[in-house]
Formats: sequence, C-alpha cells, structure tokens
Amino acid sequence: MAAMKPRTGDGPMEVTKEGRSLIMRVPIDGGGRLVLELNNEEAAALKECLVGVTGG
Repeated sequence: MAAMKPRTGDGPMEVTKEGRSLIMRVPIDGGGRLVLELNNEEAAALKECLVGVTGG
C-alpha cells in the first residue's frame, strides 16, 4: 500500500510547450493543480478573455 503524501508546495502557475500543445498548470485552493492542454488558438482566445476583464 502506497503512503499518502500531503499536497503542499504545488508551485506557481506555469505554462510549458509539449509537442504542439501548451500545458498550463494552475495551483488550486486546497492543494493540487488544475492542468489544461491548449492549442495555440485556444491560448490566444484565453488571452483575449483575460485582457478583456483585466484591462491589460
């Protein structure tokens, strides 16, 4: 039986390129990470949405 380890220190938000995909890892409350696989068009659409709400 494997030992259960607490989820601490999951690290900052990061994006890496793997093949043709972008992998975005976002830390979430309570531990763990949300992992998203995006293509270039989806990443551009996400950027536009974020710029729209942040004004940046």
